[in-house]
Amino acid sequence: MREFYLRLPGPTEIPEEVLLKMARPIIGHRTNEFQQLFLAVTEETKKVFKTKNDVLIFLGSGTGGMEAAVVNLFSPGDTILLISIGVFGDRFGEIAESFGLNVEKLCFPWGKTYDPEIVKKAIYNDKEGKIKGVLVTHNETSTGVLNDLVPIKEILKDHQEILLVVDAISSLGAIDLKTDELGIDVAITSSQKALMIPPGLTLISVSDKAWEAVEKSKTNKFYWDFKKASANLKKGSTPYTPAVSLIFGLRESMKLIHKEGLENVFERHILLSRAFREGIKAMGLTLFADEQYASPTVTSVRMPDAVDPSKLRKILENEYRVFVAGGQQKLKDTIIRVGHMGYIDKFDIINTLWALGMSLDKLGCEVDTLSGIDKAQEVFKEV
Repeated sequence: MREFYLRLPGPTEIPEEVLLKMARPIIGHRTNEFQQLFLAVTEETKKVFKTKNDVLIFLGSGTGGMEAAVVNLFSPGDTILLISIGVFGDRFGEIAESFGLNVEKLCFPWGKTYDPEIVKKAIYNDKEGKIKGVLVTHNETSTGVLNDLVPIKEILKDHQEILLVVDAISSLGAIDLKTDELGIDVAITSSQKALMIPPGLTLISVSDKAWEAVEKSKTNKFYWDFKKASANLKKGSTPYTPAVSLIFGLRESMKLIHKEGLENVFERHILLSRAFREGIKAMGLTLFADEQYASPTVTSVRMPDAVDPSKLRKILENEYRVFVAGGQQKLKDTIIRVGHMGYIDKFDIINTLWALGMSLDKLGCEVDTLSGIDKAQEVFKEV
């Protein structure tokens, strides 16, 4: 019997193979063995990014990776365009502002995606060419919405001088992100989501155009210095002490992803997310995010008026060992967020629907749990 079920938007559950690899004896991070390991795992991550660009690996969180992008690409006073549809989009803007950047914010209703026409207008109205970069969250875990990046790529075709910087923290490895094809200059992810290892690593892809911006950046940085990381990477090393055990785990997770097949991983996430959403609706509950733009990795569920999300989460945790996340900021008392990314299968979807239905019943909220489970099973039978 599993001790618990992590249905969070992160951290996610970890395969046994990865856990075992991380439990192996530690090695020196300046040894030949580590150098070979680090070079090999870095090359493997490029396949998941779908890039030929450099990938830098830092010890840090996804937020650290976002800060690293800002301080390496831009200088105080630079203007960037922020596209935000939720908490993490806002966070990207806050990071940029904290380093003295001029942030032009395009904020859109939570639960929906951005409007490409508004973005296009903002870019085309920049007659003086002040905008140095566009910052956008690919998959907004605070609302469960996936942003389509293709329209941004099309908008920027005539503005090649503008950098496209993407927070892919909760998408990369679960959702097909064609970094090079989409013209993404910097993509940021972290270890505790679809990559199926514990928190602690942030991975950042850097294009040739981004490297040109790095050379011009006047923002102070020390630990997050891309040039230091790149110079050391050529030697199979890192500027400072890396998380050796997490690198062991990352190498194993890359093997598992490539063994399943990257396209199969994407299809699995789409199937599981669709089954979960259909099950939620069949139970009589309401989805928060616009289904047209629903995330394959996290679903936001609007709670009935009589249900306190925090009480529901406590029942799920204490009686069914299922951990889900609450809403953030203005959504705190409105939704729960259920993660379905990384190391997850059909059983996890059925189990979560059942536990959710039982917990709501304990709170006096009648839902049709069996219909929800049946509907999810119908979706699984379609393939």
